[in-house]
Amino acid sequence: MAAALSALPRAASRLAACGRRPNFRVLCAAAAAGEASKRRLVLYTKPGCCLCDGLKEKLHAASLLAGTPYSLASLELQERDITTNPEWERLYQYEIPVLAKVLPDGTEEVLPRLSPRLSVELVQKKIYSAFDQ
Repeated sequence: MAAALSALPRAASRLAACGRRPNFRVLCAAAAAGEASKRRLVLYTKPGCCLCDGLKEKLHAASLLAGTPYSLASLELQERDITTNPEWERLYQYEIPVLAKVLPDGTEEVLPRLSPRLSVELVQKKIYSAFDQ
């Protein structure tokens, strides 16, 4: 962590040199990325899916939730619209929203469905534990 924090002043000075104001979130994300590999999730969704929208809101809230041992600060979430890819639509049309974790080799492992009734804290804990296995 000390190495990541020491990189912040250097990154800020590079941005200042090119006339841009440093963005603290971007600097912290860049510093943290160099220290640990990102945990990546893919959310398969489609427009007009109210369950998908609800899960997106909970994932966003879970990523912002601080003060717990199940931090998702290094989580990278990618949304994929299944209507843009026939293979995704064939696989997930009756299952969305589908969450999959990206494994180190680039393959995906579909995670168990999260109940819409779960609290934000439990969503955070379940996702954290999926990467802890």
